[in-house]
Amino acid sequence: MRLANKVALVTGGSAGIGLAIARRFAGEGAHVYITGRRKEALEAAKDSIEGQVTAVAADAAVPGDLDDLIEAVRQESGHLDVVVANAGSVERVNFGDVTEEHFDRTFDLNARGTLFTVQKALPLLRTGGSIVLVGSIMASKGGPGSGTYSAAKAAVRSYARTWAAEFGDRGLRVNVLSPGPVDTPIIDGQAGYFGKDPATVRTYMSTLVPMGRLGLPEEIANGALFLASDESSFMTGAELCIDGGMAQV
Repeated sequence: MRLANKVALVTGGSAGIGLAIARRFAGEGAHVYITGRRKEALEAAKDSIEGQVTAVAADAAVPGDLDDLIEAVRQESGHLDVVVANAGSVERVNFGDVTEEHFDRTFDLNARGTLFTVQKALPLLRTGGSIVLVGSIMASKGGPGSGTYSAAKAAVRSYARTWAAEFGDRGLRVNVLSPGPVDTPIIDGQAGYFGKDPATVRTYMSTLVPMGRLGLPEEIANGALFLASDESSFMTGAELCIDGGMAQV
């Protein structure tokens, strides 16, 4: 039970990678708070997790929602030991079609939301706590239609370096977990950009990965557990890529 008696917050925990992380943490003994924008999906996610879990409807891009979330944690648990800033979105748009609205949506959730999630959670984090920022290998790779998303995730990578230096005197660690292509509903949302059905997009993305397949949410959750637990006690400011080798070779 590597997270026994720990309190963890996982934003964007109603599906995909966030849900897998929440399940893994709860299975390791943590009291897990999960967030999501869609209440029905959030409640379904809560019901699927075995262990101690609290669901709080919140949009990481809305500061007021984050205030309510942190207050809920404060009232029920009084502190946090782990924060996983996972809430994010992917919207592929070619450079010439980028609009102000697309840019704002991408940065508001992926970059701005990550910053204010951590800022608002910081007062509740106990000494020895771990902050895990979910980035992407696209922060260091180029790809058609991913200009704004890659830039927003590059900001997340930069946060970890700065915050590792800023929070070190509080005994807090900050690291980035950067997945490659993972088999989640996010891939379905990109099918329109490629003009293909989701199954074809999955096959195409698999060909970009040296291991020849997409990752599983549970494999990313294993990395999140490592970064959240004392097993990574001498790591901070670092990036853990779980990508089947896509950004490595």
